[in-house]
Amino acid sequence: MTTVSMRPTAPRAAGPKKRTSSGGGIGRYVLIRFLLIIPTMFILVSMVFWLMRLTGDPITAALGGRLGPDQLAERIHAAGYDRPILVQYVEYLGQIFTGNFGTTISTNRPVSEVLMTYGLATFELVFYSLLVAFIIGIPLGMVAAYFRDKPTDAFLRVFAILCYATPVFFSGLLFKLVFAVWLQVLPVAGRASTGAELQMQLLPNKTGLYTIDALMTGNPQVLGDVLSHAVLPSLALGLLTAGVFLRLVRTNVIGTLGTDYVDAARSRGVSEFRLVRKHAYRPALIPIITVIGLQIALLLGGAVLTETTFEWKGLGFMLSEFLKARDFVAVQGIVALLAVIVALSNFIVDIIAALIDPRVRY
Repeated sequence: MTTVSMRPTAPRAAGPKKRTSSGGGIGRYVLIRFLLIIPTMFILVSMVFWLMRLTGDPITAALGGRLGPDQLAERIHAAGYDRPILVQYVEYLGQIFTGNFGTTISTNRPVSEVLMTYGLATFELVFYSLLVAFIIGIPLGMVAAYFRDKPTDAFLRVFAILCYATPVFFSGLLFKLVFAVWLQVLPVAGRASTGAELQMQLLPNKTGLYTIDALMTGNPQVLGDVLSHAVLPSLALGLLTAGVFLRLVRTNVIGTLGTDYVDAARSRGVSEFRLVRKHAYRPALIPIITVIGLQIALLLGGAVLTETTFEWKGLGFMLSEFLKARDFVAVQGIVALLAVIVALSNFIVDIIAALIDPRVRY
């Protein structure tokens, strides 16, 4: 007969608890995302270099029909374009990382100077366009979610598709025709009128951002002139992203309205409008933050057409001018900078999204 011992067994010594990755994971996430920027920028810059070199050396592309063979060969040798392509590539990478983007062929200016002069104009346009996208896309997305599956919702969804599908240059020309030609309430082109630009040029510490410079003049008319010039290009470019925000907010608000905590609030008698405005609004903004990086890339691409349409002298406008002149050194510098901006923007947006929503880190 087998006897069973009733003696209590000693409890097993508890080992050290396994640490769960929680808030401390943000440091590792930031480090990984930062390290990923290096190969991303390397690939983007390399692609720009090799795609530009498929057309041959920049000197021949820009001046091939205007210089004799001897002069052309002399210019090519002076610029170093007769060396092996791999040597040029390694030298180009070294210059990029030191901030040297070369010298333009058509205007003989440092490309870095062109980037600084006209980059601020593009930054200002993209900022106003994002502002337009937020003001239009987010409220209309909430309205569409509130009136879901009703005529208002259907109309707003069609509006969002039209915003995204309409070419920027077409909407820009349409806005110019209506507001500048027919109604004559807004200027047709440029960043400011000649008088306002002259007053801003007199500032001792001008920034290049016309809105800030206009504020520094202390003249409300100059500020009004600058803002009026920014309305049409910002509206044309901002509607492109507003359509994306509208559909994204609508989808996420509707999804949030089906969660348990919203049902609990609904059972307590909370109105549908208050549910949308208070309970479903903030969670729906998290996806907006995560796609802002992609939308910045879309806005920078659309800025080329927008700036050309409205003669807004930024990087997009200068890119089209350098393309006409076949100045591939300048084109290469502008495209490389835009690629770096997109990579850095996505990094910053990812970090903000991780701080707001810890689920992004895992």
